[in-house]
Amino acid sequence: MKKNLVLVVCFLFFFQWAHAQAPGCAFTNPLIPSGADPYSTYYKGYYYYTNSVGGDRIILKKTKSLADLKNAETKTIWMPPPNTMHSKELWAPEIHHIDGKWYAYYAADNGDNNHHRMYVLENVSEDPFEGEWEFKGKLATPSDKWAIDGDVFRYKGQLYMIWSGWEGDENGEQDIYIAKMKNPYTLDGERVRISKPTFDWERQWKGGPEVYVNEGPQFLQHGDDLFIVYSASGCWTDHYSLGLLRLQGDNLLNAGHWKKYPLPILATSKENGVYSPGHNSFFKSPDGTEDWILYHANSHPGDGCGGKRSPRMQRMSWNTDGTPHIGTPVSTQEQLQVPSGTK
Repeated sequence: MKKNLVLVVCFLFFFQWAHAQAPGCAFTNPLIPSGADPYSTYYKGYYYYTNSVGGDRIILKKTKSLADLKNAETKTIWMPPPNTMHSKELWAPEIHHIDGKWYAYYAADNGDNNHHRMYVLENVSEDPFEGEWEFKGKLATPSDKWAIDGDVFRYKGQLYMIWSGWEGDENGEQDIYIAKMKNPYTLDGERVRISKPTFDWERQWKGGPEVYVNEGPQFLQHGDDLFIVYSASGCWTDHYSLGLLRLQGDNLLNAGHWKKYPLPILATSKENGVYSPGHNSFFKSPDGTEDWILYHANSHPGDGCGGKRSPRMQRMSWNTDGTPHIGTPVSTQEQLQVPSGTK
């Protein structure tokens, strides 16, 4: 009897281990070898994923499982015409499904970083892999200043855009701005600055230009709570990390209604061999029961802002005060269970 019980226990242990190792049941980071500024949208059973590839194009990936991103169908959806103000250095694209149409938001310039601005494309097809992407133009407020890393969201029926920008016309500091939108391709009114680098961990730059950075803002809503998660410090440093803003009021355009938390919510882990985690986005598991974060990071110190940054993902939870809990960036050696409901 005792021998049979031991055999049953051993069989169950082996079954659980084999199930965890089976293709599609577990994964390790990074998801693909290279890809900064990862972003995904879930629509009718598929994740539509994009990241910065540099140069002159926007790529889109289509998959039922972000954990299997390496095998996703991939398509170039946009190459701007040459010799324009938006033909080079396409950064941090995002794809959104708004009011029955698809929109792609991205930063671009003419080869001179001083001219970086936000731009938007529209596709009326049901599937963003089909149809044509139409250039809708530049997204700018009346002041028309340097802008990158735009994110669009709807809150209480109103569309907003958040991004990273310069106060004036010269580099030196990147701040987080917000503006209302008239529609998915037009800003409404002037921008409002809601965050600037103030804490020491946001003002690390040595090893590169003396620039203080808040960038990559991402909207996050949980119940009645509204947050903006952003990246801080120079991406060329190992101090690049994620910070948190929380709306404490009812006016998103009032800078005084945004509370900034004094410590980063995701930072370098030397123990796990993960450096400079940042420029994130969020997604839910296919069955909607789990919250996950996508972010890029390096595997070695000093890897900087180049092509060594790779997309990673891990499950997140919520603290008792309602704030997001991400924890420590997981090691590339750690096996993670795929999101709930993955097929």
